[in-house]
Amino acid sequence: MGDDQGLMKTIHLANVACGFHVSDFSIMNETVQLAKANNVLVGAHPSLPDKQGWGRREMVMEPDELASCFIYQVGALTGFLQLHGVQLNHIKPHGAVYGMTARDIALARAVVGVSKLYNVPFMGLAGTCHQTAAQELGVPFIAEWFADLDYSAEGKLLITKKHDPVPLDVVKDRVNNLLKSRKVTTVGGFVPLPEDVSEVSICCHSDTPGAVEIAQGVKAIVDEHNARLGI
Repeated sequence: MGDDQGLMKTIHLANVACGFHVSDFSIMNETVQLAKANNVLVGAHPSLPDKQGWGRREMVMEPDELASCFIYQVGALTGFLQLHGVQLNHIKPHGAVYGMTARDIALARAVVGVSKLYNVPFMGLAGTCHQTAAQELGVPFIAEWFADLDYSAEGKLLITKKHDPVPLDVVKDRVNNLLKSRKVTTVGGFVPLPEDVSEVSICCHSDTPGAVEIAQGVKAIVDEHNARLGI
């Protein structure tokens, strides 16, 4: 529902919806082909079963139920990955379940266990149950930060059903603060990036207005930063 073709020309990793909040079998097939054509790594982006709410409304689920929910969705995507000779790169929860698993260690263990099952890294929020569960289960962890969402004064991600427009200069300031000063911009100022985080994946949502321009602006800053460090 966003400009996937425009985004694929810019991004390094794609978190591909698996049908429970958006997408279907035809779209998954097309998206995997699009990622392959642009040399973009593919991660599974499972969610709560909530198409009407875009997966951004919380619901009560037991850990074993949530694990089954994720196994089902990741399995669907891996079929198309196998069809096109593409490897699954990681798993990242979507929307409300991202926040739920960041707060609840039992739920976090359930979804990180799915990463262990598929033998891929888990992407999530550093310093939360995501990272704790990954360490407990011996699953590689990809720390993530969001360029187009707000953080509370305490540094907690504010997940909303609809993404409002974010001025590009605001996004660029946030990225520069993160990369140059290790500061996460919040609604109340700044909080430091956790000390044990040396690499971070920067997320740009496809349904944020101006997503392609945001992704291009973020990538330019990241490329400049990495070149300065010789990465």
